[in-house]
This record gives sequence, structure tokens and C-alpha cells, in this order.
Amino acid sequence: MLKFSVELVTSEELYLNDIGAFIINWLNEDDYILVDTSGSTGTPKNIKLLKSHMQNSAMATGDYFGLNENTKALLCLSATYIAGKMMLVRAMVLGWDIHLVSPMANPLEDLTESYDFSAMVPIQVEASLGDLHKIKKLIIGGAPISGSLQEQLQAVTTNCYATYGMTETITHIAVKRINKLAVSLSAVESYFNTLPNVSISQDNRDCLLIDAPKVSNELIVTNDIVKIRSNSEFEWLGRYDNVINSGGVKLFPEQIEQKLSQLIKERFFVTGIPDEYLGEQLILVIESDVNMSLSKLDYQNCQLSKYEIPKAIFTLRKFKETSSGKIQRKQTLALL
Repeated sequence: MLKFSVELVTSEELYLNDIGAFIINWLNEDDYILVDTSGSTGTPKNIKLLKSHMQNSAMATGDYFGLNENTKALLCLSATYIAGKMMLVRAMVLGWDIHLVSPMANPLEDLTESYDFSAMVPIQVEASLGDLHKIKKLIIGGAPISGSLQEQLQAVTTNCYATYGMTETITHIAVKRINKLAVSLSAVESYFNTLPNVSISQDNRDCLLIDAPKVSNELIVTNDIVKIRSNSEFEWLGRYDNVINSGGVKLFPEQIEQKLSQLIKERFFVTGIPDEYLGEQLILVIESDVNMSLSKLDYQNCQLSKYEIPKAIFTLRKFKETSSGKIQRKQTLALL
């Protein structure tokens, strides 16, 4: 294994260098791995994750999805971040047959084989819709899944799951089924279901608290506002730091964006700006070279409430984003 990882580190393919470097770190005598957070919800930072916790996370995923020894898996994410690293840990801990491919937009395009399991980000899923039949079970994370993408996934036979997690929880601690073709109409779930040995609660902000002793020694306090259905089920509503208070009405940008995604194909987000009368005014920001007016958008089919309709539209040629490609809302808004 060590010889193989050294070969990867010296490969001309950069994505293989990251894989090799991680395997070397995994095999050393340290009991932890240093991992960078993505920085999508704050300043990127370097944190320590115990290898024993990463092993526990891998086994929980294997148990939940029934992925036993010799599972044929595809790694098409960068090993720079935790999602790609954990695909490698699962393979080593569970004895998978893992195949490596460059983390491109459509990693399935030139592949002729089929796979039992893989993980992707939404932009990869969207580019791979015509090839998803090559994967039996797919977990999707790293960014919200738009309403339009979820609608398109209803026509694929792959069992698709949205995931909830972060670097601090060593990827997902909860999942929900988001398409129905392979099972039944009732298979699509509104609530995330936690993995075994995970307990959830809320703080006084209605934000999710995660007690997962198998993957973290501390109670994890999030900035995610949730609606808890049971001790193992919750609905994600949005980020506490993104909530807009407009005329006394709390608006969750992520929910509004889910509805608007059926109408807008460019990258976009909604946010609030100061307003003398409302306190905050809801606006729509679109990544485009073309100026747009409110009258050009037909909101009728988006199921927006009257409070969720943007009061103004702004366009920007290029959004500010993290190194992993996630939109940085505050930095982008500062460009306007």
C-alpha cells in the first residue's frame, strides 16, 4: 500500500498526488489527520480528526447503506477535502474495490463499468444525468440540491441521497432519499434521518446540536436552523447567519432559492440589504453579464409566498467563491 501511494504522489496526474499523500498520512504513526474545512460558512481552518473517529464514520456509512466487503466504489471527488478522503477511508476500512477518476464535471462520461456506490457534488450530478445509471447508490453533498435537479433525478434509477454533515462531523451524520423511481412514490423524504449513534437537539436559536460520540468528543453546535421531527429526524431550514428579517417576517434564503432554481439557470442567491421601512429588503443576485428586471421573471410557478418575492434584482459578472467553488455571499454582496 505504501509503495502504491508513493507512485500516486509522483504521478503526473495532480488528483492522484492528493490521493497518494492522504494514504501516506493515513498509514503513519499519528492518531489523527489534519483536514482543511471548505470555508463556505466562515474562515477556512485546519482541524485535527482522530483516525479512530474516521474509521467509525466509515463503518456507519457501510452499515447504513449495506456496503460490505468488495463493494465496487468510484472516487470522483478531490482528496483535498474530507468527502474525498472519507471515500478512501471507507475503501481501506471496509475492504472496497475502489476505482479512481479525475474529479471532473462528468466523471462517468468515459466509463464503461458500473459501480455500487459513489459520492458527488450537485454540479457533477447535473452534468452526469445521462450516465447516472452506472451507479446503484449515490450520496450528494457539498452544496444544496436545487429544485430543478431534484426534479430531474426522479427519472433516474440510481438510489440518490442528500447528505447532511461537515468536516467536523467527518462528512455526513444524516441522509435523506430524494428520488423515487427505483422504489415508490413515498420514497422521497422531507426529513434527514440520522445515522446510528447520533443524537440531535436544538439550542435557543433553533439551531441543530449534534451529539455523535463515535465521530466527535464534543457536542457540535451548528448554525443550521432545523425543525426536529423526532430524536433521529430533522428538516433543514437554512443558515442562522443567512436569515432575513423583512418587516417582521423571517425569510430563509435557502428555501427561496430552492423554489427559484426552477426558474433561474444561472448561479444566483437571495439575501437581505438594509431597508428603512422593512428593516431588510429581499434581493436577488444573479451571476450574469445581462441585466435583468423583475418583470422578466415569472414567479407564478415557483410557489413563492408574497414575502418571498425579491424586491430587486442585481447581476454580477463573477461571484466570489471559496477554493472549492462555493459561493461566498457576503464577499459577493460587497462587490455591488
